[in-house]
Amino acid sequence: MKFGKLENIDQVDFSLPPQPAGNKAILDDLPHTDCRVYIGCTGWSMKEWVGKVYPPGTKTADFMQAYTRQFNTIEFNTTHYRIPETATVDKWREKSADDFRFCPKIPQSISHSGQLGADDPKLNLFCERIQGLDEKLGCCFIQLPPYFNLEKLPFLERFLGLFPQEIPLAVEVRHETFFEPDVGEALFKLLEKYDRTAVITDVAGRRDVLHMRLTNERSMVRFVGNGLHPTDYQRIDEWVEVIKNWATDGLREIYFFGHEPDNVLAPDICLYLFEKLQNQPGISVRGPRLRDKQDGQQISLF
Repeated sequence: MKFGKLENIDQVDFSLPPQPAGNKAILDDLPHTDCRVYIGCTGWSMKEWVGKVYPPGTKTADFMQAYTRQFNTIEFNTTHYRIPETATVDKWREKSADDFRFCPKIPQSISHSGQLGADDPKLNLFCERIQGLDEKLGCCFIQLPPYFNLEKLPFLERFLGLFPQEIPLAVEVRHETFFEPDVGEALFKLLEKYDRTAVITDVAGRRDVLHMRLTNERSMVRFVGNGLHPTDYQRIDEWVEVIKNWATDGLREIYFFGHEPDNVLAPDICLYLFEKLQNQPGISVRGPRLRDKQDGQQISLF
């Protein structure tokens, strides 16, 4: 993930901002049930993970199955580039772990089109195909292009009106106009209206997209680390406190995706988050059990 990456992070204030005022109204309306936290990476095709994330000798064809037994979700970028065939969706559903949830990204041909696919049959085809995941469909998300600004909000509203209500959806925006004081709140009100989630991105070079705003019963967080720099762990420690508070206040689901350079070290930051959350009351979570490639022993960060 190149968006918001910095070569030098020495001057970055990584502190999480305070909770926006709008969060209280969202949380006050939610029933207090256990919060399910889903922790995952951005793909499973990593040969470097064999012997550490995947069992020694795992073949490429078995990576998906092995991944779903270590993590319980995935930021599924595969669907950003092509709409999957029905047989492929069936394979994903059948071979993944029972509690696994896919979070497919809306195809780029839709998210980066002028009308956001409003008059394009590909939108209906995509929705029809991913619904084949059945109970393993988590939360879809649309990543809008950097040039999609606040003036284009009517296009997003039309898209939200067309997107099937039964499919959970999160929306990620990047243009600076969405985060201007007093103005950007229009986006969050729109997402509340259509019961959609606002993606929160925690990345060094764009602290404005770390808005912390809740708009419905779930949150989706994209955490971009810096090669397991000490600040990565400090940032996760802050996120643990936020997640605990959100869970206590009634948030039902949190999808948390760990990004690290080239994805190689992403399981390490996911493990750290999992071990911090696994014994917290009111939180249901599953995370990786990594092994040291040298001696095969299970890695624990505590």
